[in-house]
Amino acid sequence: MGLQNRVDPFGRLIETPARGGWLGNRGLLHDTAQRIRRPWRLKAWLVCLLRFKGRRRTVMSPGLYTELFFLDEATALAAGHRPCCECRRADYQRFKGLAGDFPRADDLDAALHADRLDEAGVKRTYRAEVAGLPDGVFTRDEAGEPWLKWRGRLHRWTPGGYAESRPVEAGEAEVLTPRLTVETLRRGYAPEVAL
Repeated sequence: MGLQNRVDPFGRLIETPARGGWLGNRGLLHDTAQRIRRPWRLKAWLVCLLRFKGRRRTVMSPGLYTELFFLDEATALAAGHRPCCECRRADYQRFKGLAGDFPRADDLDAALHADRLDEAGVKRTYRAEVAGLPDGVFTRDEAGEPWLKWRGRLHRWTPGGYAESRPVEAGEAEVLTPRLTVETLRRGYAPEVAL
């Protein structure tokens, strides 16, 4: 089927033949047989460009970081990633500036890490009024499905792309996107969405 290096809006590493539009990094997560051994290693969870300065890599090479892939940037942000400082410098500066007072990348990463996972390493979520959330935020419905809020509609996420959509209605939902990222989106950071 493929490698277990695709990331869903919950931050889980899944195996799917669907390809991603963005590259990500959480450190070295795989063994020499390309099996995932841990969900993360670093607090710096990055979302990078697929192509940068002509660099080429063999995916999941032994001893090197595990290449992760996302449908789009909104999915990566929901999982708890942030723009890379190197290949996406301008996006990183904009994200960091809108996120708050973080003098260093390590400070931002520590705050995002506290927002994305609880003390047991489980995805941290919260409930909020869907209509009041900014575009680019993911919620989970009662059936456990992830939905992207974008331009007045909710779009159901699948590994291969967004499926059906429906209008945003009044009511609360469980929010998957970390609080700090939600506030960054509210202040004007606009993620790339594969719609």
